Amino acid sequence: MNSPVYESPSIVRHQMGAMNKFGRLQGVRPLTHIDGVAVADLVAEHGSPLFVFSQRTLVNRYRELHGAFARRWAKVRIAWSYKTNYLEAICRTFHREGAWAEVVSPFEYDKAILAGVPAERIHWNGPYKPDAALARAVSGGSIIHIDNLDELARIERVAERVKARPKVAIRVNMNIEGLAPWSRFGLNLESGQAREAVNRLVSGDRMELTGLHCHIGTFILDPGAYGKAASKLARLANEIRAAHGIRLSFLDLGGGFASKNTLKAQYLLGEQASPSFERYAEAICDGLGELDCPARELPTLVLETGRALVDDAGYLIATVEAKKRLPDGRSGLVLDAGVNLLFTSFWYKHDVVPAQEFSAMQEPTVMFGPLCMNIDVVRDTMQFPASSPGDRLVFRNVGAYNVTQWHQFITLRPAVVMVGEGGASCIRRAETLDDFRAVEDVPAWLR
Repeated sequence: MNSPVYESPSIVRHQMGAMNKFGRLQGVRPLTHIDGVAVADLVAEHGSPLFVFSQRTLVNRYRELHGAFARRWAKVRIAWSYKTNYLEAICRTFHREGAWAEVVSPFEYDKAILAGVPAERIHWNGPYKPDAALARAVSGGSIIHIDNLDELARIERVAERVKARPKVAIRVNMNIEGLAPWSRFGLNLESGQAREAVNRLVSGDRMELTGLHCHIGTFILDPGAYGKAASKLARLANEIRAAHGIRLSFLDLGGGFASKNTLKAQYLLGEQASPSFERYAEAICDGLGELDCPARELPTLVLETGRALVDDAGYLIATVEAKKRLPDGRSGLVLDAGVNLLFTSFWYKHDVVPAQEFSAMQEPTVMFGPLCMNIDVVRDTMQFPASSPGDRLVFRNVGAYNVTQWHQFITLRPAVVMVGEGGASCIRRAETLDDFRAVEDVPAWLR
C-alpha cells in the first residue's frame, strides 16, 4: 500500500460575505475604465498587454505623504527613488511636485539630469559609484552617501582631482528589534563602524559631512521600527555635534514604506494591514524628538519613498488567450502577460479584476503567463469569475519595480501609457524586434 503524498499545511483566507440561496454575493466589480478612459479603448490603440499609470494617483499619493510629514516636521524633503520606476514621465510628475532625485547608479544619475533635475538636488546612494561618474557628481554638487571606508577614500581622491569639496552623508545600518538587519549596505552603528567613518571623514577634512542616512528594509509594516531607527540616528547626530561641532543639514530615513499590495505570506489584505503615511510620520517624528539642538537648527527630514508612492498608480491590462481545466479541478487561464512583465507577482498576491461584465459564477482559478517556464504564475489560486479567451483582466497596484525589473525573456516588452491631464498618452512605446537587434552584432564568418 502506497503512503499518501505529503502536502505542507497552509492557511488560505476565505471571504464569506453576505449569503443568499445562491451562495456568496458577487464581491468583484469589473474595472472598465481607468480615470475615465475605457480599458477597451486603451487596448485598441496600444495593444495588450499594456501598463497604464494614473497621474492623478501619483500626485495624490505624493501630496498625502508630504502632508503627513510636513504637519509634524518643519523641513521635509522627498527624494524620488529612481530604481522603483525610472520612466521619465513618472519622474517628471514627482519632480514637478517638488521631489528631489535619489539614484543608485550612473545610469540613474544621467537619467535624472536629463529629466531636468539640477545636480545639487540629487542624492546618490548605493554601494557602487565608479570614479568617472563620481567626478561628475562631485563637480555638480550632488550629495553622495558613503557606503564604506574604501569609497570614502576614493571620494577624497576624486575631490582632490576635480578641486571640489563634496557634500556627503554617512549611510548607517543598525539593529532594529524584529527586523532582519540590512548589514550589506552602509556602516554598522552598534559595532562602531559608523563613528569610525565620521572620525575618518572629519580628520581628512576634504569633504563636508551634511547628513546621516539609514534604510532599515523594504515593505516594513511596523511603523514603530522607523521610530526606533529615527531615535538611533538622532542620538548619533547628537554625538557628532558634541564631538565635532558639526550641525547636520539633514537626516535621511530612507524608504521601505508598504503599499496597499498583499504579500504572499500575509493573512490580512494589504488595504487592511498596510499602515497609513500618518502612522509612519508619527513614529519617525517621535523618534527624531531625541535630537538635542535648538528648534531653529533642526535638520531637514529626507525620505526616499518609492513603492508607496507609485505602486497604487500602476495597472497591467492582460488578455485571456486560453483556458484549461487542471487535473485538480482548478481553472487555468493562460494570459499574454507573465512574470517577465509582472516581476512582483513572485512576492505579491496582486489584486486582479475583469475589465468587462461577467458571470456571477466563480471558480478556483490560477493565472499563467505565456512563457514556456513552470514558474510563470502571475496569480496563484483565487476565487475568480469564469473567464473565456478574449476577456481582458486588469492587475492593480503594479506601479513599483515592474518596469525597472521587467525583461525580454521570450517576449518583447509592451507599451506604457499615462492617463493624465491631457487624456491618455504613450510614455514608452512597445518594443520591436528591431530594437532588440539594434544592440547585436554577428561575426563576419557567420554572415
